[in-house]
Amino acid sequence: MARRFKRKYGVTPLERILIILLIAVVIGATLGVILPRINNGIAEITGRYKATGTAAETLNKLAVVDRPNGDGYDRDLFGFRETDDDGNGCDAREDILARDLTDVAYVTRNGCKVKSGVLNDPYTGKVIHFTRGQNTSAAVQIDHVVALQNAWQSGAKDWNTRKRMQFANDPYNLLAVDGPANQGKGSSSAAYWLPTNASYRCDYVARQIGVKDKYGLSVTSSEKRAMQSVLHSCPGQEIPAD
Repeated sequence: MARRFKRKYGVTPLERILIILLIAVVIGATLGVILPRINNGIAEITGRYKATGTAAETLNKLAVVDRPNGDGYDRDLFGFRETDDDGNGCDAREDILARDLTDVAYVTRNGCKVKSGVLNDPYTGKVIHFTRGQNTSAAVQIDHVVALQNAWQSGAKDWNTRKRMQFANDPYNLLAVDGPANQGKGSSSAAYWLPTNASYRCDYVARQIGVKDKYGLSVTSSEKRAMQSVLHSCPGQEIPAD
């Protein structure tokens, strides 16, 4: 008599692994959509976005524009370092180095080009000894607190050339900072980058708000929440004087 074999329809170990991986992917995708909303909701309830002071008050007056259009951006349209508003014969970089460094020495007597100096870097908290030179000058760079590309998509694309140049060379929006930190920031808003020196974050965000208010620039929802979260840690934070 021929033997009959019953076919078993149980799940193999490999199939179990594939099923588990599929479930994990689905759960991960779901959490990726839900958690940010939950976190923002919790933050609203617990008051993490509540702040006081003129910085917070000014931030609340800024227009909120999500999905800003950055088409057509070109850094050269801003003319950074192409003006000499104070008529001293030097561009914005030299003026900001002279303002922000200590123990400043100049290339020539009665000149305005900085030869050397010391920077107490606000972004990293490091002390940087600056020396002018082909291989050393980049150690200290001039940062646009509100980056040019961020400004472009926040409203500057609609400005005329004169206003863009005014913005790019405005000392209120310029800081001498650590070169690598400046490169790391790039064109990021406060939603994506903040100084590693936590003690400077309140002043940094307040200055960004001051610049955006001065020039009528907008913020995104995520940028505004990031700023509010920082300002929550420093009640009464003021806008820096221009």
